[in-house]
Amino acid sequence: MSKLFISCALPYANGPCHLGHLRSTYIPADIYARYNRMTGVDTLMVCSTDEHGTPIAVRAEQEKKNPKDITDIYHEIIGNDLKSCNISLDSFRRTTDEIHYKMAQDFFLDLYNKGYIYEKVIDQLYCDECKRSLPDRYVEGTCPYCESEGARGDQCEVCGRHLNPTDLVEPHCLICDNTPHIEQSKQYYFKLHEFEQPLKEWINSNEHLPKNVKNFAKEWLNDGLKDWIMTRDMNWGIPVPLNDAEGKVLYVWAEAFEGYQSSAASWANKHNLDWKEYWDDKTVHFIGKDIIYHHTLFWPSMLMGRGWNLPYSVVGGGYLSLEGRKMSTSKGWVIWVEDFLKKFDSDLLRYYMVINAPLNKDTDFSWDDFQRRVNNELTDNLGNFIHRTFTFTNKFFDGKIPEMGSYTDEDKEFEEKIKALPDVVANYIDNFQFREGLQGIMSLTKEANKYFNDKKPWKGVKEDIESAKTCINLSNQLVHVLSIVLTPYIPISVQKIRKVLNMPTEHVDGFMKFEERTPLVKWDEAKEFLPAGYEINSAKPLFSKIPDEIIKEEKDKLYSLEEENKENEDDNMSDLISIDEFGKVKLVVGQIKEAQKIDGSKNLLKLQVDLGKEVRQVVAGIAKRYEVDELIDKKVIVVANLQPAKLFGVESNGMLLATDSMELLTTEGNVGEYIK
Repeated sequence: MSKLFISCALPYANGPCHLGHLRSTYIPADIYARYNRMTGVDTLMVCSTDEHGTPIAVRAEQEKKNPKDITDIYHEIIGNDLKSCNISLDSFRRTTDEIHYKMAQDFFLDLYNKGYIYEKVIDQLYCDECKRSLPDRYVEGTCPYCESEGARGDQCEVCGRHLNPTDLVEPHCLICDNTPHIEQSKQYYFKLHEFEQPLKEWINSNEHLPKNVKNFAKEWLNDGLKDWIMTRDMNWGIPVPLNDAEGKVLYVWAEAFEGYQSSAASWANKHNLDWKEYWDDKTVHFIGKDIIYHHTLFWPSMLMGRGWNLPYSVVGGGYLSLEGRKMSTSKGWVIWVEDFLKKFDSDLLRYYMVINAPLNKDTDFSWDDFQRRVNNELTDNLGNFIHRTFTFTNKFFDGKIPEMGSYTDEDKEFEEKIKALPDVVANYIDNFQFREGLQGIMSLTKEANKYFNDKKPWKGVKEDIESAKTCINLSNQLVHVLSIVLTPYIPISVQKIRKVLNMPTEHVDGFMKFEERTPLVKWDEAKEFLPAGYEINSAKPLFSKIPDEIIKEEKDKLYSLEEENKENEDDNMSDLISIDEFGKVKLVVGQIKEAQKIDGSKNLLKLQVDLGKEVRQVVAGIAKRYEVDELIDKKVIVVANLQPAKLFGVESNGMLLATDSMELLTTEGNVGEYIK
């Protein structure tokens, strides 16, 4: 029997799950797992909570708690969120498990002993007040690229640039607010550059990698790979297993990957199995697109270094926005899983998250669209067809599937589509096209309703009983097929259908129980028609329409939270400014007359810019993009009415317009000329 190892991205143990987590990772992974189990593949699906890293450590210090106290709470909450959506994990563990510590340290040591990890002395920020080096999330400051305040030591949320703590302008310690200074520190680096060519070969030749994942990875490869830091100066984390590395822990991305394997090992040890048999046969990672490069570059290179099999595929799900805006957990612009399931069944969420857009695309959650799809597609289309079929069978044929009667071209065409559906859906799921598989199902149920209406069995039972028999027989055959091919998508609802069909039902809610890993329902059963005379039970409607007042209540709740947090609301997808607001920005053509580097900064240049009536001093984060000499006499566009700011202790009286890649926007206009 073939084996399959499925991993879900590790949720960070500092908050509950929201709908975006489910859409990008856990629902797709569960569809794939349930389908493979039904086709006879010995499937192992694992996950863990990611419990190390600086965000948790910072929060713990700010709240004067032990980090483990925080992760204890959220491990349980996240587990309950995933169970409530029927994510059939075989193992849900923690990166604070003893077995994980050992496996992560062994992984590091193996790479170190093979010469793939080396020591390097680097500049780090040091806080005299706290008496320690400051890892990335312990520091905030001004972004050297876009000059936004509040940039973190690892990334600027405004321009999206990756940062190092030493890149920040006017940095401050998040714990004591002191200004840190640069000190040298010994850290351990992984020789990522040595794997650039084999990574290119793997990515280019792997036909199982989705296109969006390949393209994302290639962008990073085209820029060239730089060696990757593996350690941090911290107390919270997995200690570096070397004698001269006291006070250092493994960087969270140097050990979190092994959370897949340690979770599998915990499960395998309990059941006297070998987790590597699953890994070595076929491994698929389900993640969000924000960590694609981690799973297509960093992790595969570490596996290459260890000599272990690489993943069969990495499936990266797109982002989920909310009512047209970027989700913000800190500002309350979010729907938590627990809150959603207080009002709606998990299958409604699973259906909407899949049908709304292809997995490789970003999509939006809209309460109005959610209501429309549930009412029109699940209730009026799928549910209506199933209920009509069951009702007519019970009313006119004593609850037994009638034998086939007369046989028209219309009947034959409908029958062929029913027989083809299992293979159509299987092909889509095999290729991670989960939405397309569900669309194929829903498209046929729509045709089935038309077929039912055209055949008019309510007239046929009086005027053409042979036609009515064929219609009701084929309709029941489709319902039987639906009770199988819909199982990966809406497993709870399917059990209700199977109960009416007098078919074996399964325990499909919560995590997977070891003794239930082999499903009662096999995919190939969808290719077998039920015999004439097969008896069914009476039925109730499968789905109910969502009334307008429920949707209004949910929207009001969401927007009331927005109102409460309005003063702190972050940038979102639909931020608009009025023409009056834009009119306040003064854009002037300037010409750079002088340029020089600023001591201590790798990114900032001090410029003297002629604005016609005056020469302004402007500090710009373009040192990595331009040589000083090539800037002289370049005509640029200057925001001329910004409040003065100090960057690296140097006063700046304006801002130059540039692209994300720090390419200046230039012009042929006259110096001092205002841009309208």
